[in-house]
Amino acid sequence: MALVAHFDLELHQMDVKTAFLNGDIDETIYMMQPENFVSNESKSIVCKLKKSIYGLKQTSHQWYHKFHQVITLYGFEVNVVDDCVYHKFSGSKYIFLVLYVDDILLASSDTGLLHETKRFLTKDFEMKDLGEASFVLGIQILRDRSHGILRLSQENYISKVLKRFDMKDSKPGDTLIAKGDKFSLKQCLNNDVERNEMQKIPYASAVGSLINKVDGLNLYFELAYAFLYI
Repeated sequence: MALVAHFDLELHQMDVKTAFLNGDIDETIYMMQPENFVSNESKSIVCKLKKSIYGLKQTSHQWYHKFHQVITLYGFEVNVVDDCVYHKFSGSKYIFLVLYVDDILLASSDTGLLHETKRFLTKDFEMKDLGEASFVLGIQILRDRSHGILRLSQENYISKVLKRFDMKDSKPGDTLIAKGDKFSLKQCLNNDVERNEMQKIPYASAVGSLINKVDGLNLYFELAYAFLYI
């Protein structure tokens, strides 16, 4: 995103429909016949898979392997640090592709190269073109290209978390953790009554919901420290 803002790149988004069904099977796998498919004459018959389907242990791996084969044939090279980031150069033009399961971000210095890549992907996979990227993985993308500003916001996600844990009307605080705050064993639950009461409070679920988006994406370091601490 820093490169997109700095070089004022075009940023578009695509979605791969039923991505996991694109994977190829490189081993012999059998499955029971689907419900309502079995007849009296074929009760003892099983199905042999020809393509990857949802539910297999190797489904995600087979999908990535298929996508990697296709995109590298088009001239893209995989990033040495992150296997889900690809790049392609064509003279002075260049384009970056980021794959996250079935979500694709395309950042390019040239509109023509961007649309050429979209057309290529559409030929090999069933795609949904979402146009300019504005919302991906629960993160809202806000741009002011005239001033070179790109901002990432998780306001919608945080609002959903607050509503889920009945805290949408809570008053905000200036700091999450005061200087010198420490936890000790003395604060642990001391008896069965307290433990039973604590089971009604979704403490771990609430903290996990916040860590998942805040710390996992490294967006707000001061928040990440507090959430990991508790």
